[in-house]
Amino acid sequence: MIMATYSLNINGTSHEVDVAPGTSLLWVLREHLGLTGTKYGCGIAQCGTCTIHVDGNPVRACILQVDTMAKGQQIKTIEGLSEKGDHPVQQAWITAQAPQCGYCQSGQIMQAAALLETNPNPSREEIKSYMNGVLCRCGTYLRILKAIEMAKEQTSKTS
Repeated sequence: MIMATYSLNINGTSHEVDVAPGTSLLWVLREHLGLTGTKYGCGIAQCGTCTIHVDGNPVRACILQVDTMAKGQQIKTIEGLSEKGDHPVQQAWITAQAPQCGYCQSGQIMQAAALLETNPNPSREEIKSYMNGVLCRCGTYLRILKAIEMAKEQTSKTS
């Protein structure tokens, strides 16, 4: 198998990985860098469980190939969202008791954080629309919605 070395900027730190071209960024994060907060869900970018930020935009890591990411993009995983787990979305998730099984939560949180970064005061309909496509197997959508609304209020107080 042909291997190549790729330089990636993840959570503000430069990493060099030796992997086969075409390797999924999800597997690089999990298997090569030990960043296991990003989960594997469907493998076809339909569930949102593997959502990360690339240059501030939410994207599905399962369909990104490492060779397309070696061009200087800034990659942020759930581990890089905040040093102490004190991001307003993370805090609201705890307060609202949003997770049930918790499997989709890193993807949900990353999607919600991207929303509030681009739109600090979204309406309920805007939240629902933006979060559409990030699936929750347990169906805790109302608690997720409540958590995002709580985070919105918190971020508006600190702005």
